[in-house]
Amino acid sequence: MSDAAAVNIAREAANPSPLQQLFGYRLADWGPDRAVVAYEVKPEHLNRTGRLHGGVLASLLDTAMGYAGCFVDEPGGYRACVTLSLTTNFIASVRDGPLTAEARRTGGGRSVFFATAEIRDAAGALVASGTGTFRYVASP
Repeated sequence: MSDAAAVNIAREAANPSPLQQLFGYRLADWGPDRAVVAYEVKPEHLNRTGRLHGGVLASLLDTAMGYAGCFVDEPGGYRACVTLSLTTNFIASVRDGPLTAEARRTGGGRSVFFATAEIRDAAGALVASGTGTFRYVASP
């Protein structure tokens, strides 16, 4: 991991978004065109059948893909985006345990980028996958 990645991951951990605080995910790895988001299933995020709500999975895919497109290889560098479209595929249900969302920026240009992501459980089984289109925006 580069010095820039370590500094920028630490910045994200020190300044979590309200959604990050609600869900409890963390940015585990970040580099050029790639991001990994880690999440531990919480009872308050289960649906009425006792399975992780699909909206949480969609949010984790969206978050990981956004990070994958916004890496800046400069300590303290910052880039932001908004989601233009998101397609989510639910493969398996989950009731507990750790999940990892790994995303890759697959293309794009100066204002729009494309990304894919997969969520896997602790055993490596595929839980969900997604694709997205994102637009870069000015920092808040």
